[in-house]
Amino acid sequence: MSGHLHLAVALDGTGWHPASWREETARPLDVFGARYWTDLVTEAERGLLDFVTFEDALDVWSQGAPGGRLDAVLIAARVAPATSRIGLMPTATTTHTEPFHVAIGVATLDHVSGGRAGWRPQVSSRAGESAHFGRRDRLPGLAELLEEAGDAVEVARRLWDSWEDGAEIRDAVTGRFIDRDRLHHIDFEGRWFSVRGPSITPRPPQGQPPVAVLAHSRLPYELAARSADVVFVTPYDREDARRIVAEVRGLPRTGEPLKVFADIVVFLGADAAERKARLDDLDGVGFVSDAAVFAGTAEDLADLLLDWREAGIDGFRLRPGRIPIDLKRVARGVTSALRRRGAFRAGYEADTLRGLLGLPRPASRYATGPAVPGPAVTQPVSAVRTAAR
Repeated sequence: MSGHLHLAVALDGTGWHPASWREETARPLDVFGARYWTDLVTEAERGLLDFVTFEDALDVWSQGAPGGRLDAVLIAARVAPATSRIGLMPTATTTHTEPFHVAIGVATLDHVSGGRAGWRPQVSSRAGESAHFGRRDRLPGLAELLEEAGDAVEVARRLWDSWEDGAEIRDAVTGRFIDRDRLHHIDFEGRWFSVRGPSITPRPPQGQPPVAVLAHSRLPYELAARSADVVFVTPYDREDARRIVAEVRGLPRTGEPLKVFADIVVFLGADAAERKARLDDLDGVGFVSDAAVFAGTAEDLADLLLDWREAGIDGFRLRPGRIPIDLKRVARGVTSALRRRGAFRAGYEADTLRGLLGLPRPASRYATGPAVPGPAVTQPVSAVRTAAR
């Protein structure tokens, strides 16, 4: 295989190792400040990464956030004006939130970022999280949670389409702000949701912000094939990657081919194994993850990524073991190592996240008249100035 790899980073608190916040040089309280997140995402953008994901959960003691966390969608909206090209993909649960709220939140993020928003839907199966809401006497099983997630994504996609391109007229002379003929009720009726629509937010600049699903097994693979643009998978070696890619590619799908990204937890540098061991000692147990764990140099990781690409992987979502050190070594070291091998971009080639992923901008499913061009993608002045520094 040839061409450039897609590369993303998963941001979560002070890092993916549960003891990352306990090191002397860590600053765990900074995770509640805007500058912390802005610094991380601008570092990733300097490295020309495709996008960053922001983790989220409804448990105070969740992985990566031993003492609470900020809302992922709101973090992404805050850092959007300070960046200009990198994609921003927050996590938002489908189990305890209404898809209407998530849809307008992601659409708003797409507007304020100039077309760089994505969404990672996530299910919640913990009784403690359910107790925060008091809406359900019992949580459904995994199959039903994933079915509900699929319906939530479908509702969001219909709401994003419920405003056709060109629905905003803004004609002060005639007093017409909206072309009502280009707004549509989605009239979704399902087991989990009944949503009339239309959205209160105009169609996102991308038309459809990309949706990504983290999947470890058959049922979530099926959700990804049915509902997502990107799937994050968790192989442990090249042959495992080949097996997973074959299984995912064999599932029924309509539209553009699913982008398959492999998740890897990374500790980078000549001191990587030593740093991981020190964190393990602080935690009192050796670190394990749902994804493969790599500890080594940026050059060695670049070799591994190119090796796994031969198994059919389109890109990688790297999870820094400790932030910011491992993020910096991804953005500066791994990207440089891949670039020397001709496998990573020398500059951003698109202004939107769909463009970076090689996905076309779709027309609204409700459009009945002549096609109307999508909105021009513009960046806030603050973002342009930040990028120029």
